[in-house]
Formats: sequence, structure tokens, C-alpha cells
Amino acid sequence: MKPAIKDTLKTYNLRQTDCREGILDVFMSKEHALAHADVEAQLTEQFDRVTVYRTLKTFVDKGLIHKVLDDEGGVKYALCKDNCHAGDHTHHHDHVHFKCTACGLTTCLDHVVIPNFILPEGYKRVETNLLVQGICKGCNR
Repeated sequence: MKPAIKDTLKTYNLRQTDCREGILDVFMSKEHALAHADVEAQLTEQFDRVTVYRTLKTFVDKGLIHKVLDDEGGVKYALCKDNCHAGDHTHHHDHVHFKCTACGLTTCLDHVVIPNFILPEGYKRVETNLLVQGICKGCNR
């Protein structure tokens, strides 16, 4: 097991299991968001669908990964870069997600800030998701 995986699980107070180590390794090796099916495919059927789902949910709950809403109504997951912890994914308010219409990959644009906005009276913001679609730098070459 890579030392970074062990250290990350320890930082987030997560018990080390083969499934958690495997899923975290998958996320650390990719720079784009992954769907549940993508994670399963990377693990070549080592773990059942429910175990993978529960591990993803635990990672979200602990602030290790965050959900990325897809333009097709699905959910993908991306590794949180920093400053996130259980129950408080700070990136929801300060970066956008970009989906390439050519290759289909969704990435976090950590340094693109979502502009502040004021909701009408009586509304309370819980989460902000901004998905920009276009051609990524890899496909735009």
C-alpha cells in the first residue's frame, strides 16, 4: 500500500480496509471525477457494488471526496484537494466543475471562483454546484 493512502485514511479517521485502500488508490491515480461504475471497473470486481457504494458514502461523509452533479442527472465523485472535513465540503462555494463535451471527463477547477450571489428572502443556500461544459485543454490542442 502506498504511504499516502495510509496517511490519508488516518488523517480522516478511517479504518484501513482493502476496499477503502483500493478506492482511495483509484481516486489518487485520476485527475477527473469518477462515477460509481468507473470505480467498480477499476477494481476489477474485487468488491461488490454495495461495499463500493458504502465506501463512497463514507468518504463523502468524512470530507475525503465530494459529489459532482453530472449534466445527465448522474453523480460522480472527486477527491477533495484540501480544507474539507466531515460535513463541510468548502469547495462547493469556491470552485466549479468542468465537463468536456469531447472526451466526457469532468474535472474540478479549483482556482475558478463561483461569484457570490444573494438569494431572495426566505431561501437558504445549502450547497452550490456549478458545471461548465466545453472543450478541455487536452482535447483543445
